Amino acid sequence: MKKTAGLLALFLGLGADPALAQTAEDLINDARTPEDVLVHSMGYDRKSYSPLDQIDKSNIHRLVPIWSTSLMNQSGELAAPAIHDGVLYAINGSWTFAIDLETGRQLWRTPVVLEEGSRRRSSFNRGGPVIYEGRLFRVTVDNHVLALDMETGEELWNEKFADGAEGYYATGAPMIANGVLISGMSGGESTTRGFLDGWDPATGEKLWRRYTIPGPGEPGHETWPADSDAYLYGGAPTWRTGSYDPELDLVYWGTGNAEPYDPATRGGLDSLYASTVLAIRPRTGEIHCYYQYTPNDVYDVDGIDEQVLAELEVDGEMRKVMIQANKNGFLYTVDRTDCSLIAAHPYVFVNWATHIDLETGRPVLTDLYRDFLAGEEVYIWPSRGTNAVPIAFNPDTGLIYSTTWYVPRIQRLLPEPQEFVLGASSTGVTNRFPVVEPGDLLGHIVAIDPLTGDKKWEIPMHDFPSSAGVLATGGGLLFTGKITGEFVALDEETGETLWEFQTGSSVNATAVTYTLNGRQQITVASGLGGGLANRYARGLVPAGGSMWTFALMPEEGTAP
Repeated sequence: MKKTAGLLALFLGLGADPALAQTAEDLINDARTPEDVLVHSMGYDRKSYSPLDQIDKSNIHRLVPIWSTSLMNQSGELAAPAIHDGVLYAINGSWTFAIDLETGRQLWRTPVVLEEGSRRRSSFNRGGPVIYEGRLFRVTVDNHVLALDMETGEELWNEKFADGAEGYYATGAPMIANGVLISGMSGGESTTRGFLDGWDPATGEKLWRRYTIPGPGEPGHETWPADSDAYLYGGAPTWRTGSYDPELDLVYWGTGNAEPYDPATRGGLDSLYASTVLAIRPRTGEIHCYYQYTPNDVYDVDGIDEQVLAELEVDGEMRKVMIQANKNGFLYTVDRTDCSLIAAHPYVFVNWATHIDLETGRPVLTDLYRDFLAGEEVYIWPSRGTNAVPIAFNPDTGLIYSTTWYVPRIQRLLPEPQEFVLGASSTGVTNRFPVVEPGDLLGHIVAIDPLTGDKKWEIPMHDFPSSAGVLATGGGLLFTGKITGEFVALDEETGETLWEFQTGSSVNATAVTYTLNGRQQITVASGLGGGLANRYARGLVPAGGSMWTFALMPEEGTAP
């Protein structure tokens, strides 16, 4: 692989000079350096917000594409790029790229090389590339985490962390926190036990592993059946990426569903730490505190989505909080110093719980759970509140902006217990989704106050839901995308669409914005991919990955 990468870089005729940057301090200051995008969602706080305001509501009509380039991939573009020193770094299931930010020309590209016999031969990647101290880090679907040289694309180290035969795979991006590379895993519908790994980014040495399901003698193991090995196959995957508070030195990482959905083998217990946010020490993997969103998750509602870190006034006191638009339909605000619940409000239609009890932190269940256990087919609202994509938070408005889904999951217990097969699907249920008719309401774009649950506005989406994240900017704009290929800009005040551009395939990624030579630009990936986007758009929307960059067309008589 090193030889292939080197030949490609030589053939393209250029090498990217990463300079002496991407230090720990650079990553911490990412949100305050407009010329770079070094961390997922524009900063460790995962706000997906930029104060840049050159592009605003008064001139958005002059936004035009200045270059586009193929990403040479048919399996979907869900990852946002990283940007440093005039170079854009991009990943997908087929390639890793370095691209000149001014022209869109490839500087180097390195192919994804999977193990022979890998159970999954192609996939998408969430999050984006991770850059630090001259290295680019990523995962591949066959359970490898690796480092490439940012200047040449050559592989520096490559470590395997799980076995695909046991149901594991990898799509989520790692992150750097306090000098440690932290990576997760996917496979929560199979016979897996979730974990996070800490790595030395210079050498690839594994520093620690934190299982997200505690073993015997560990706190939380009492939430699994005694004298049972159910915890070894209990899910709680870690396929989204965390947030980091460098002052508290805590990483906040969500976990997915308990496995199987049928709670019988789990004793109907809470099943820690599934559907939970963990606050962990990046140097050791030690758990500082946790909050479980959905105890005994039987509906695959997860707790995997990113935590937005903010400082909010609560009852006259400034609090360090984390905010999550949970897949279960509730928007949570949690104190990130001790993981205590502050507020929780539904942001979509919810029928599996009436509300979240603020005293206990637990959902108050409806009769849906009883009916499900009785073997009835139940309609669970929502199947997902949002589709595992970043939300945005504007600290000036105090509002969360999110794409949401209005689609139920139709689920029933299997009539007989499912045979245990290592590495196979083990949900213990059948599930399906309603047939979509033309004109059906399938989701919204919403602006909501995380403390009160009040919605400032809510824009319906018919025929297709959204699988794109949201970027908020200081220009009073929100950027997001549609499965049908439109990249759109909305008025932050009203949700009105002010501008759109057809990219040629689905926009399932989240845009980033930055400055190049003092000029604000916006970049987004396009390319149909991901199971849910394909469910609604396969055969209707062309596949094929590309990267698009936009800037303002100069006014007549002015220089760009």
